[in-house]
Amino acid sequence: MGKADTSDSNLKTCPYVAKCGACHIGEKSYAEELAQKKELVVAHIGKYCGKINDVAGMYYPYHYRNKVHAVFGRIKDEVVAGTYAEGTHTIIPVSDCLIEDTQASAIIRTVTELIQSFKLWVYNEDTGRGLMRHILVRKGSSTKQIMVVLVTAALEFPHKNNFVAELRRRHPEITTIVQNINDNQTTMVLGDREKTLFGQGYIEDVLLGLRFRISPSSFYQVNTAQTQVLYKKAIQAAGLTGKERVIDAYCGIGTIGMCMSSKAGHVTGIELNAQAVKDAKANAKRNGINNIRFIAADATEYMTHMSQNGERADVIIMDPPRSGSTEAFVKSAVSLKPSRIVYVSCNPETLGRDLAWFAREGYRAQEAWPVDMFGFTGHVESIVLLSKLHTKQNIEVELEMSEMDLTAAESKATYEEIKDYVLKHIGLKVSSLYIAQVKEKCGIIERVNYNQPKSENSRQPKCPPEKEVVIREALKHFRMI
Repeated sequence: MGKADTSDSNLKTCPYVAKCGACHIGEKSYAEELAQKKELVVAHIGKYCGKINDVAGMYYPYHYRNKVHAVFGRIKDEVVAGTYAEGTHTIIPVSDCLIEDTQASAIIRTVTELIQSFKLWVYNEDTGRGLMRHILVRKGSSTKQIMVVLVTAALEFPHKNNFVAELRRRHPEITTIVQNINDNQTTMVLGDREKTLFGQGYIEDVLLGLRFRISPSSFYQVNTAQTQVLYKKAIQAAGLTGKERVIDAYCGIGTIGMCMSSKAGHVTGIELNAQAVKDAKANAKRNGINNIRFIAADATEYMTHMSQNGERADVIIMDPPRSGSTEAFVKSAVSLKPSRIVYVSCNPETLGRDLAWFAREGYRAQEAWPVDMFGFTGHVESIVLLSKLHTKQNIEVELEMSEMDLTAAESKATYEEIKDYVLKHIGLKVSSLYIAQVKEKCGIIERVNYNQPKSENSRQPKCPPEKEVVIREALKHFRMI
């Protein structure tokens, strides 16, 4: 892979950034962006990790998102598509986002025009009336296959055949079109029902030589080029010789485990989501991989059961959600006595907490490799290699009192994780103050003085009802209520 283009002279600016809030293009150079992300990683895991490398940046940090979502709305008599303004449900029309795939942006513009010309109603959140709600475009970066998902509020789709025909005429590159029906008065984007209008109803993409099926609701990394950087480094860190027994915990549809399988003796993928396990098995079969199996189970319980039966693992790879792992998982993982643990994290804050737990169990973080998956945003992925300390070695772990007085509910998700979940899945921005107020209503005890006013006379805004609803949805997702 070539060297990242971090020069100031190539820095682009975005006309939407002040209102959109999804990224901060134009505020700093890409070189400054990468330096700041390394500082973030060092701040959270520096005291637990022996060596932290520079952030692996993108060669071209623009138009990297292979998954693009837009919400439909109406401004006066004009149909628009875009994103919500920061902290509101006011739509900001976006015609060409600098971090989203250019073909996806063009398709969204065309669909917006067709909605207008076919005189289709746009969904109104306040009244619950209208048809067209969202559009989701996914692209296989290697295969160039494109899927368009039209999210409607009802199954009935007037002029459907003509609409699809005109869309295909203008964009022959589209390989499948799916109608997703979301008839619930919810802020979630996708509903539970789907109808294929054209093509197979899914696309495929190639990652490190393996072919993966991607359906409308499948999880798949949005930055394919950097995903390959991430996975190659994870495989390197695992130090496989072709004989090891590998456990792929939180395996999802099995991408990391399958990419490692050719260098391992046997891989076991463990995932709680049964549908993801079904997809993983299909992908293994599609790629002719015979030394891997997938188990639909809770990883903590399954690994504990393995240990009780006297089983061991040579390498464990784990890629948990932004909320990180749990202390119970850490104990179950080390009970298998792996020589190496490869931790893939998308949140330096929870990564630091988990590395402290591993240190208590005798595993030290030897080296970390941050990877920029989401240029011009505040997010950074990290790969950390942990290995078991020699029996005569020990490590002291200092924890701040603020890290120790969390309640069980608070430890499940940080404020930033709740904000990210609401923004990603609901498209609305919420503040830490509002989250704290809702947590208090739900009986989750806050630390003393958390988000309290600086003076007795200060007046703090109260969380609006519509934001309280979405925050509660997030708390339910993280099993905090």
